Amino acid sequence: MNASDTLVTRSAVELRRMIGSKEISPVELLEACIARIEAVNPYINAITATCYERAREEARAAEAAVMRGEALGLLHGLPLGVKDLEATAGLLTTYGSPLYRGNVPAEDNVLVARLRQAGAVVVGKTNIPEMGAGANSRNVVWGATGNPFNPNLNAGGSSGGSAAALATDMLPVCTGSDTGGSLRIPASKCGVVGFRPSPGVVPSSRKLLGWTPISVVGPMGRTVTDACLQLAASAGMSAGDPLTYPLDPLSFLTPQAVDLGTLRVAYTEDFGACAVDDDIRRTFRDKIAAMKHLFRSCDAIDIDLGDVHRCFDVLRAESFVAGMHEAYQRDPSSLGPNTRANYEMGAAMSLVDSAWGQAEQTRILARFQQLYRDYDVILSPTTPVSPFPWTMLYADTINGEKQQNYYRWLALTYIVTLTTHPAISLPCGVDHAGMPFGLQVVGGFRQDHRTLGIAQAMEQAFSTSPALRRPLPDLGALKMAEPALTSIVTAPPILDGDGVSVGDASAV
Repeated sequence: MNASDTLVTRSAVELRRMIGSKEISPVELLEACIARIEAVNPYINAITATCYERAREEARAAEAAVMRGEALGLLHGLPLGVKDLEATAGLLTTYGSPLYRGNVPAEDNVLVARLRQAGAVVVGKTNIPEMGAGANSRNVVWGATGNPFNPNLNAGGSSGGSAAALATDMLPVCTGSDTGGSLRIPASKCGVVGFRPSPGVVPSSRKLLGWTPISVVGPMGRTVTDACLQLAASAGMSAGDPLTYPLDPLSFLTPQAVDLGTLRVAYTEDFGACAVDDDIRRTFRDKIAAMKHLFRSCDAIDIDLGDVHRCFDVLRAESFVAGMHEAYQRDPSSLGPNTRANYEMGAAMSLVDSAWGQAEQTRILARFQQLYRDYDVILSPTTPVSPFPWTMLYADTINGEKQQNYYRWLALTYIVTLTTHPAISLPCGVDHAGMPFGLQVVGGFRQDHRTLGIAQAMEQAFSTSPALRRPLPDLGALKMAEPALTSIVTAPPILDGDGVSVGDASAV
């Protein structure tokens, strides 16, 4: 292993410290990341459009600022991957849709602007499902993202490219977002950390329904402290998201100290409502048995939260109707199967359905609070199945039970979304198939700081256990996926050498 290979495996927190102390140069780090991307990305297809030359200019400027002794931002000199749902100035932003093959925004959105202001160097975009719909990061613009532990399997979604890039050490910082589990699910499947904060902690300026609490932006990282570093650089009030409020972003930088021995822990395999594979249930029970001695108490619980599935159906469909109406009216066939299904579901609903959905979410929140009278945190599996082939659009059957739609298999995470509680997926060893297993840790209402502190304490405790610690992919054993991960691309965007669109590939 050469020096650059060793460098990229270091945590974002450690790399930022090394830049500040002049132990490494931002230029050196960027080149090491580019070399890793060029070596590994062909196997997993996590990084899409890139802007290497601009990144090199920014890295040189970051190096000069260090040498001049200037004040440095939290992410100064750290290479950054941006989920392809977030607008990036001068860099192709396709949303994974043929409708946006040539879309090069003039401005960064609020999230990207904040991360740049904190000193991050944007290197490229990370892959997603079309319009972020679903938990299999594949689309006809860029192809599919393969799992770092087996490229023939899926990496989750919708932040699948970010999770895979982090897991393979291609980049130390990557962004994510979450409606039904889009941060937590790919983190689980790739063996990294994905934190869904409470609504309003990080501004999501691209939401058309600005007042909805189900869609949030949040951090990913290889460790909890890496996720906290990004959170500290991105949190805070913005008029672009009316749910944001005044807070101290730097308060997230260091997780609260938590004594696991004081925690009253509850766990559930299925929240009383989710289809979960029998092997995943057994894996989860084994994980609980291996960790329960860490806590003051650790109890199995029964839960009845109400009609969670219909509630999520309604609230999710509302967002897709708002975002997809114009495109659907112009040409329904321009939308992929997942996006179109969501739109058509919502278009068939009435104001009565909408009012019921809003009221039921309020009732779900009230029911969920009852559990926190007796417990500090609730644990569950993050996903109900081991990673499946990326050629399958979604898990349509679980334990022989046909799933009602393409996202029903995400219920373990979307139920938590409905509660608006902060939640984190924590790497927790491997499952029965030898693939990463994610533990979903659900904190108390608006207790983001404490949830992160609990997660960090668990991560530290897990690190000494072969059954619980974070698994690492064997990059030396990677083989090309069969079929190729780009096999579903119909007509890629025309790019110049720096990843900037120079034409509309749909016209080719």
